[in-house]
Amino acid sequence: MHILLITGPGGAGRTTVAAATALAAARDGRRVLLVTGDGDPLVREGERLRVARVDSGEEFRDELVALQERGSALLGMVGARPLGAEELTELPGAEQFALLRALRRAAAAPATDLVVVDMPPLHQTVATLGLPAQLRRYLARLLPSERQAARALRPVLAQLAGVPMPAQWLYEAAARWDEELAAVQAVVEADTTELRLVAEPGPAADDALRPGRLGLALQQLPVAAVVANRMVPQDSADPWLAGLAAQQEKYAAEWAGEIPVVPLAHLGRDPRDQQDLDLLAATVGLVPAAPAPRRAWPVEDRLAEDGVLVWVVPLPGAQKSDLDLIRRGDELLLTAGPYRRIVPLPAALRRCTVSGAALAEGRLRIRFTPDPGLWPRTR
Repeated sequence: MHILLITGPGGAGRTTVAAATALAAARDGRRVLLVTGDGDPLVREGERLRVARVDSGEEFRDELVALQERGSALLGMVGARPLGAEELTELPGAEQFALLRALRRAAAAPATDLVVVDMPPLHQTVATLGLPAQLRRYLARLLPSERQAARALRPVLAQLAGVPMPAQWLYEAAARWDEELAAVQAVVEADTTELRLVAEPGPAADDALRPGRLGLALQQLPVAAVVANRMVPQDSADPWLAGLAAQQEKYAAEWAGEIPVVPLAHLGRDPRDQQDLDLLAATVGLVPAAPAPRRAWPVEDRLAEDGVLVWVVPLPGAQKSDLDLIRRGDELLLTAGPYRRIVPLPAALRRCTVSGAALAEGRLRIRFTPDPGLWPRTR
């Protein structure tokens, strides 16, 4: 199954483009599921096109009620009174978790060739897609699995106390969360998952895309194309429209130098109905049946020439002032603009020390020098 995530700067028309993309794929004969949580996508469901709407409020209530039920004995022990579903209102961040759960369900949907996901604005999308790996790391640090070695004793202690032991409940909850997060992370990081950006060419969109693409690259999430939305005609006699068209063409051409660009003409109005969506679907561009495989960051062996190994991290559009890195044990803390990621080092680099880094042509090249005390000796 191919999963296409569609995002872009706020107000760029990503929901409409997501619906038009799903409609175009369905007309091409593919079985499509459109996942959206933002407004009316205008599309009508049919034999080859289904729509799944994300209700973050309902997801939050169901999850919290289920959590209370699983921990009812513990809540009773401390005298807490459970909250009823009608009392619950979603908290900040609930939208992210609801979307991730919807993404996991969509990836397992039967009789589906393509899942098109209407994601939130670009900055929020980067944070959301990095959340599963980040939370799993926190769980592993705060509740490491080796502390469960005394698990066999807990039923005995629980029987003596008359209630389940809090530690047991906590570890069981952490294991369940980790399993769910791992499933979502697998979907996000799969070779069959890619992104398409939607932006209206211009200086504001360009300023938003640069850090957004940097964040996606840091998370190793490939961008398939940019949909240059709301392109106005170039042959207008109106000086203002002609100037706007020239500006749009300039930025679209600059983007096309780095990534495929799909132009989408302005309808002359906001899309209002299925007929408008049909017009957009005819030109939005088909999604390739097989996405390009995701590439791991390569390690260049320059031991013979320079005595170092070089880890090459592609960061398109990065500037030196955007970047920072810290070695901490077997992990590297990478900062790129407003985004940060903690990545495990490849096995060979764990036996090395960081000896420098340089940024050139959109690639951060991190040099590692073998540690004589850890590196295998040769005769």
